[in-house]
Amino acid sequence: MPTLLITGANRGLGLETVRQYADDGWNIIACCRNPDTATELNAIAEAAEGRVIIEALDVRDHAAIDALAKRHSHASIDLLLNNAGIIGPRDGPGQHFGDMDFEAWADVLKINLMAPMKMCESFVTQVARSDQKKMAAISSSIGSNTETAGDAYSYASSKAALNMVMTTMAKDMAQHGITVGVFCPGHVKTDMGAPEANVEIVDSITGLRQRFAEMNMERSGTYRRYNGDSIAW
Repeated sequence: MPTLLITGANRGLGLETVRQYADDGWNIIACCRNPDTATELNAIAEAAEGRVIIEALDVRDHAAIDALAKRHSHASIDLLLNNAGIIGPRDGPGQHFGDMDFEAWADVLKINLMAPMKMCESFVTQVARSDQKKMAAISSSIGSNTETAGDAYSYASSKAALNMVMTTMAKDMAQHGITVGVFCPGHVKTDMGAPEANVEIVDSITGLRQRFAEMNMERSGTYRRYNGDSIAW
């Protein structure tokens, strides 16, 4: 069976992704910061009878990413999914013009932008040796200059930069036969999504899985929504 490596696997989009792929029999390396408190993720792993391995990983720690890659140096990873992300300051000051929290902004960039780049660098060999050879990242339409709404500077800029990194990376990965994609899950009803979110998490992940399945060299470097629509950015 194919193998998925996913970050941010303990809640929200990541947890539902693990659940759906585990139900389909995939092998999964599920990464999160605190496995001991990831009750639902541990339950999925127990039910999967060894097909789901949970790894402790803070994606800000590049040495830890390298150590993870070394532990799984002989793995064949069909889909590397960069899902871990944070929105940054939400209530009060910190993410608007005139009151920016620059330290918080740097943390958002470390997690949302630099970590996906580092994950792809560290696991390129494992992805290249797999059958499917796919690298993907979860972005947001707020990272599109044509669709962005609001003024969440740190989050929006991190996703816009992620779009650039991943679409540029597609050119470098072509020599390894690896396809690259950037995807918006929609405005999903998760802890990160606002109360007015209009997409159910099961529907989002079901759609994203279809998009991952469709990834090929012709589509490499594209930016699409969970329902298949292309996003201009």
